[in-house]
Amino acid sequence: MSILIDKNTRVMTQGITGKTGQFHTRMCRDYANGRSCFVAGVTPGKGGQDFEGIPIFNSVADAKAKTSATVSVIYVPPPFAAAAIDEAVAADLDLVICITEGIPVRDMIRTRDKMRGKRTILLGPNCPGAITPDEIKIGIMPGHIHKKGRIGVVSRSGTLTYEAVGQLTALGLGQSSAVGIGGDPVNGLKHIDILRMFNDDPETDAVVMIGEIGGSEEETAARWVKANMKKPVVGFIAGVTAPPGKRMGHAGAIISGGKGTAQEKLAVMEECGIKVTRNPAEMGKLLKSVL
Repeated sequence: MSILIDKNTRVMTQGITGKTGQFHTRMCRDYANGRSCFVAGVTPGKGGQDFEGIPIFNSVADAKAKTSATVSVIYVPPPFAAAAIDEAVAADLDLVICITEGIPVRDMIRTRDKMRGKRTILLGPNCPGAITPDEIKIGIMPGHIHKKGRIGVVSRSGTLTYEAVGQLTALGLGQSSAVGIGGDPVNGLKHIDILRMFNDDPETDAVVMIGEIGGSEEETAARWVKANMKKPVVGFIAGVTAPPGKRMGHAGAIISGGKGTAQEKLAVMEECGIKVTRNPAEMGKLLKSVL
């Protein structure tokens, strides 16, 4: 079993005619069941064309009507990416995965507001996407490091998602699904949402949760784990050495007023029964030790 996506998912790529959209659509199509999963592309004004056999449509609504795709992945440039999300939500898709980095915060505030009351789920933006090993990958993660198994991975950091997965695979521990939620201040699914899904998934035995400095999402998720989670969770927080007021890399994570530090997050996670490590090289071994 999996969460969010599986071999029966049908996907459209918004921004399929750009270099990034083409490259990653090709990589995803060539992974596992990708040839049957990736059924459409969307670029306004390019309808009627195709990308290596994948038909291109002028709109999301058109692509959905003609191909029955219910999931979109977005590689649209930052100035237009929020509008691409809006279009996918208006077409009533099940899931939108936005890979685009650098979307203006104001644009995302408007988009999140428009999503209120809608059933479409948003993953991202500024995320690596999601993968169910040996079934489907949607996004930019390297497929070859993943192995089918029973460990869930959820992370704000793209690079550390790959690091955790690589360690697990090296230890012979496959993944049920791995989900990168992205580190932007205004985004869709949070740690707590993915943890709920893994908790309900009968084929996930344990979870690796990776956070970053800034905000309070990890603390909120940790308290939910203490009250509700039936499976072991191990954790790591990126940005341990970041001083207050320092922005960390691409993630948009920032410590404010002394809140949101790695130490503070790790302390709350430990209090809530989550086994944590302060060394990212130990994530896989820590997970194995709690099984």
